[in-house]
Amino acid sequence: MENIAVWGFSWVPPFAQGLVRDLRVRWALEEAGLAYESRWIDIEERSSDAYRRKHPFGMVPVLESGDGTLIESGAIVYAVAEHCEALMPPGQRIETLTWMFAALNTVEPPLWNLLVMDQLHPGEAWTKLRRAGVVDEVKARLAALSDWLDGRDYLLGRFTAADILMTTVLRFIRHTDLVAGFPLLDAYVKRCEARSAFQTALRCQMADYARNAPIAA
Repeated sequence: MENIAVWGFSWVPPFAQGLVRDLRVRWALEEAGLAYESRWIDIEERSSDAYRRKHPFGMVPVLESGDGTLIESGAIVYAVAEHCEALMPPGQRIETLTWMFAALNTVEPPLWNLLVMDQLHPGEAWTKLRRAGVVDEVKARLAALSDWLDGRDYLLGRFTAADILMTTVLRFIRHTDLVAGFPLLDAYVKRCEARSAFQTALRCQMADYARNAPIAA
């Protein structure tokens, strides 16, 4: 990969800062030692014809490189991992892919639902009816994941691209104490977040949010 550019939003509300999915891509690139440029769009720009030509759904991230344009954070992290044996160990390729899909398809949906309910629709009648059931589903996923991590520092015993996706998924419920209720998971998230590549990626994302923060009236 050469001449890489990663697109993200120039600013998002505080509850979403550090959660937007371009963070996953930046983290993967930092782990792989691949240089990239940061490019940003305002949220309202995502419906523009110019941006829709990059991403048909008007979302972030988008990765542009000499190899073409990629969308969808999981697919982009996979593409980066294909260039980095540390993220996709040759002897554990299928296992890495399995846990990447598990993060996105099994763990993320209920956690994302809880984030949306709590942060975008707090106190609404429908969330009061559904929240307890969603929390139960989240806890079931967390319990199974915690059991898997028993005796492992990372999902496959060593850090891989799967841990990038799983950690960023678990961060979706940072506004709750649900992860803290599972000590092995809590330690796992903190272990992954302590990596220098994550810290660099997070600083990059947060710095632009700070530059573009709305000026209070």
